[in-house]
Amino acid sequence: MPIINSIVSWLNIKRLHQIDLFMKYPFDVQKETLMKLITRASDTEYGEKLGFSEINSIEDFQKQVPVRSYDEIKEYILRVMEGEQNLLWPSEIKWFAKSSGTTADKSKFIPVSMEALEECHFRGGKDIIAIYTQNHPNTKILTGKGLTLGGSHKISSYSNQSYYGDLSAILIENLPFWANFIRTPSQEVALLEEWEEKLDLITRETIRDNVTNIAGVPSWNLVLIHYILEYTGKNNLLEIWPNLELFTHGGVSFSPYRDQFKRVIPSDSMNYMEVYNASEGFFALQNDPLQDDMLLMLDYGAFYEFIPLEDLESPAPRAYTIADVEKGINYALVITTNGGLWRYLIGDTVIFTSVFPHKIKISGRTKHFINAFGEEIIIDNAEKALKIACEKTNSTINDYTAAPVYMTEKSKGYHEWLIEFENEPENLEYFTRILDNALCNINSDYEAKRYKNITLEMPAVRQLEKGTFYKWLAGKGKLGGQNKVPRLSNNRKYVEEILKLIN
Repeated sequence: MPIINSIVSWLNIKRLHQIDLFMKYPFDVQKETLMKLITRASDTEYGEKLGFSEINSIEDFQKQVPVRSYDEIKEYILRVMEGEQNLLWPSEIKWFAKSSGTTADKSKFIPVSMEALEECHFRGGKDIIAIYTQNHPNTKILTGKGLTLGGSHKISSYSNQSYYGDLSAILIENLPFWANFIRTPSQEVALLEEWEEKLDLITRETIRDNVTNIAGVPSWNLVLIHYILEYTGKNNLLEIWPNLELFTHGGVSFSPYRDQFKRVIPSDSMNYMEVYNASEGFFALQNDPLQDDMLLMLDYGAFYEFIPLEDLESPAPRAYTIADVEKGINYALVITTNGGLWRYLIGDTVIFTSVFPHKIKISGRTKHFINAFGEEIIIDNAEKALKIACEKTNSTINDYTAAPVYMTEKSKGYHEWLIEFENEPENLEYFTRILDNALCNINSDYEAKRYKNITLEMPAVRQLEKGTFYKWLAGKGKLGGQNKVPRLSNNRKYVEEILKLIN
């Protein structure tokens, strides 16, 4: 084991030096990244249309290239899916990540180039190992296998040459051959579309393996873990995989799930590492196990810009580079990537916790918030308030969603929370009061609207039976992979759909 770790440490030296370099010179690395992207794509249809060959600075780029949403570039993406090339990016693109950041019926298809796979997503995976082994030099993680709970993929109906699926499935499909020796389950099982069948076959395969690490979305991994424990009759995962030491997670906040993982993996030696790996790219990872923020990875072929969320709807909002961002401000993330996304508004919001080096926390979504009454509740607010309410009431949450109940002529507005508890509070009314007080302390806009019930009444918390959210996702064909329950919505679409299942 010491020999393996020594070899890995030796191989990682160069990469760790590169990471240290972009931490010291962040703006220079980002500027170089952008100019390389522009040069590479100057002869594409999009590049010629917007004059990429005339761009010589970040200022030129921001003047000539507009910030775009998915709907505004969808036409280009559909043409690539139909077989056209050299539209957004010069190299051939045949893979498209089906976005599951929301449970909206209409999916997004994000182009995934070979450069994005090699220089972004796979580099991120390698950096997880590099940083983890640096932080834990005595690790035994490389003596076993990693369990990744992937999605499914299928041939696109647009063209026989283009394929789409969950990002996790695309990554599994394109992994180098040697990676299959250190991962489980088999590729055939990992890419199954039928969720219940996949759970059973993953369980049967992996309980025979020496699993040292697992990766994926916390909520779906808990579903798998509970299935494995029920199948084996064991009390916790360490009875099956005694060498398990790392869970790499992303997609949703880990806070509501941390206590549940501690129960099914009862070990002080178990480590947790957060990553920011979206369909559009791998952007950040937790490099310090003692801090809960993530290092923004600046040399993955992505150029980052940040628009203050409060300015997003203004006619000409200013986009900041990493040279100008400040701590504590809620920014909408804009990306330019080696997959052909140019000043793309990804829909996520981030807050910088450090600007030297540049570290972030994901604070929510540009569209996943509640602001029906000027309260501006974002996911970060909700997660913190729920954590406080759970701690005060000795309860834990599986899943939740919340939406406004609008004012009428005879009643004031309020927020309705649908919560599925793993351990329910003894007194739901007390839980609700704690939640409300916590939100007031965290968000001054919410506090102002709640003052003497002038605008907002006390929130209403409705406890759901276990499995309700699972049933809802199943009905939408959204089981497994990176699919997740939308935490906050500024309308009642999701809440009303779920309520129909229980009424």
